[in-house]
Amino acid sequence: MNGKRTTAFYIQRISGFILLLVLAAVFLFSGISKLYAFEQFMWNIMDVGITHMMLAGIIARLFIAFELLLGTFLALHLYLRSFTYPAVMGMLVFFTIYLIFLISTQGDGGNCGCFGDAYEMKPSAAILKNMVMLGMTALLWSIYPVKPYRASYWIAGAVTMLALTIPFILFPPNKDKVPDKTYEPIDLNALYEEHPAPSVDVRKGKHIVSFMSLSCPHCKKAAFLFHVIHKQHPEIPIQLVLWGSDKYEKEFFEETKAQDVPHIRMKNTEAFTFYAKEGVPAIYFIKNSIIERKATYYQINPENIKEWLEKQ
Repeated sequence: MNGKRTTAFYIQRISGFILLLVLAAVFLFSGISKLYAFEQFMWNIMDVGITHMMLAGIIARLFIAFELLLGTFLALHLYLRSFTYPAVMGMLVFFTIYLIFLISTQGDGGNCGCFGDAYEMKPSAAILKNMVMLGMTALLWSIYPVKPYRASYWIAGAVTMLALTIPFILFPPNKDKVPDKTYEPIDLNALYEEHPAPSVDVRKGKHIVSFMSLSCPHCKKAAFLFHVIHKQHPEIPIQLVLWGSDKYEKEFFEETKAQDVPHIRMKNTEAFTFYAKEGVPAIYFIKNSIIERKATYYQINPENIKEWLEKQ
């Protein structure tokens, strides 16, 4: 009897240990992959209604920190029943509700961003993943109740401090991302030889004009950001100029949701290459056919754009 119970005990402990490490690995991979695609994760948060980029950035850093914290707590067997299991389940439920909201408002297309750019996953697949992880956590709660061990308090404190500071050290909230100033005339007449041409005259007044390739991954990131900005600040004059094969168009808009942003397809390859000679995405702040700012997609900030628009 005791032998059977001992065998069952060890089987339960070994299986629980393996499940726990798998769960920890998923949380750590999720947090680390978001660090490598931090801007995209921040923009995803903005896309659900956070209008200020600084606030969205702080929320993104805290989410990443919490994922790193829970993954490390799981791996080190820290306060499993009293804190870690409930926190894991709470976070999974929260993200599942968010994904359901995302599907109901924007459909099931594109990458949900659960694993950054490391592994693309649709929202519906992410919901299924969360359901499996919730089941794993519930099972672990039942079969793997490890009590706090000696020095766990100090280890937990050190892990918490490290997890909370890593995202803020790697991506300081006050990091300067101002577009480069310049003064370059640009002849935009070639845009009005396309059919259809831009619906507004970007040769006059102030406009953000971005030249993008449909197959360029960095252009997709920029286009998604412009989708977010246009949705929250429709008064900002944005014009996307897209170039590339028709076979990439559907995938481009599925990933970026940028079909709501004013855009044209440019077929004149020579003219497009001239406009984007320094590489795509080529993002210009243009005033009366003069380029006053050049930006990369991670230098784009709606607050900076509005400040430039208001400047005489």
